Amino acid sequence: MNSSTASRNASTSPQRSHAWRWVAVFALVTVLHWLAAQWFERHHTAQPVRPAHVPVQVRLLKTERIEQQAKPAAPAAKPAARPAAPARPKRAPSPPHTLQAITPPEAHPKTAAAPAEAASSPAAASDASASAASGASGASGAAQAAAPGNGNTPSAPATQASHGVKFQVPPSGELEYDTFFNGARNAPGTIHWSSDGQHYDMVVSIPLPFVGTFSWTSKGHVDAFGLAPDQYIEKRGRRPADFTIFNRDQKQIVFTRTPNSLALPDGAQDRFSMVMQLASLVRGDPDTYKPGVTREFYVADNDSGENWPITTIGDETVSTDHGYVTARHFMRLPRHDGDKRRIDVWLAPTLGWLPVRLVQTEPNGTEVELLWHGALTVPKASDDSNAVAAPASSAGASNNPSSSASSNAMNSTASSVAPATAGTPPADQATTPPASPSPQPAPESAPEIAPEVAPAPAADAPMHP
Repeated sequence: MNSSTASRNASTSPQRSHAWRWVAVFALVTVLHWLAAQWFERHHTAQPVRPAHVPVQVRLLKTERIEQQAKPAAPAAKPAARPAAPARPKRAPSPPHTLQAITPPEAHPKTAAAPAEAASSPAAASDASASAASGASGASGAAQAAAPGNGNTPSAPATQASHGVKFQVPPSGELEYDTFFNGARNAPGTIHWSSDGQHYDMVVSIPLPFVGTFSWTSKGHVDAFGLAPDQYIEKRGRRPADFTIFNRDQKQIVFTRTPNSLALPDGAQDRFSMVMQLASLVRGDPDTYKPGVTREFYVADNDSGENWPITTIGDETVSTDHGYVTARHFMRLPRHDGDKRRIDVWLAPTLGWLPVRLVQTEPNGTEVELLWHGALTVPKASDDSNAVAAPASSAGASNNPSSSASSNAMNSTASSVAPATAGTPPADQATTPPASPSPQPAPESAPEIAPEVAPAPAADAPMHP
């Protein structure tokens, strides 16, 4: 009896332990699912792209030339300043005749120097007036030669702004975005945008789970039609990169993915330079892009090219992690019948009309979204211009040390000569003003002062080391 009971207890104990294990596993799985649901609820902040009410098209804009800003005329070249003639030392009056050495002092012909000075002063004045007149004529001739727009030089039309659509490239910046794949938040993505007004560089990077990082690179310059891509690179995860080359010398678009080539029309864009081209046009003239205004862009992909009609939906409010941002919504219209791929772009004026949100919807319903994270402070265009102007002014002051050195040397020389000349005359002449309207008799010590005043031109020595 006891042995049978013991055998039954031994057989039921492994069954109970096995059941408790399943209960523990079930409880653990339930807890993990609950935690995953909580995490997904907190991080699932993507805004669903609702079917936009496309307004009636009121205006269709084609590719147009952009307005070229007039360049400021170069300042007229200043005529080279003529070196100042060295000061001629005043000659001492000729020594009197030997017979006059014993004559009384009052008979000394000291007043004879006045007619000589009066006679020499008109000649000096005529020389000065002649040099001034020649300098003025030279300056006027140089000004006429350097002044643009006189009808004789080809640079005259450059002073006038050409007619075209207003265009202003957005400021450079490194933008950080929250990325969502079918509504689930992934690792942050970035948009690197850099431009100096003549060239630009754009890199879009989006990490995707189990696939790798997707990146799109666009490099180019600015021409008469706005942004002009030179090279477009598309890299999807671990796959080899695909290149699209915009050969502007031969007016062709060539691809590495396919041997086909396309004609390169004016204003052609790639998939991401088109966003910045649109931002530049809207930034230049925001009032033009009202609901219903549509603009066409010729866009080249990694193996083909076609026209993209981008229509203006209207101003909307975009919710970000750092508050609400007012932005203008643009959407690509269907390119052909049955086109279900959709692209939506929201450009924010507070970000310099850079994109605050981008959403691409695939035909199968997959959505890839970039939502501005708010960690970037976009610089203002005025700040950029001031930053460029400031070093120019400081460089101009620091690159001409010779003028300051020469002026200091001349001042120091003048200060060293002035006490010597002031101390040499007698005490009764020390208080006499240096420039007297009436001729003064030359002091007898003039021959001793002249050698000290004559070397004054040596102050120009620091200008020519």
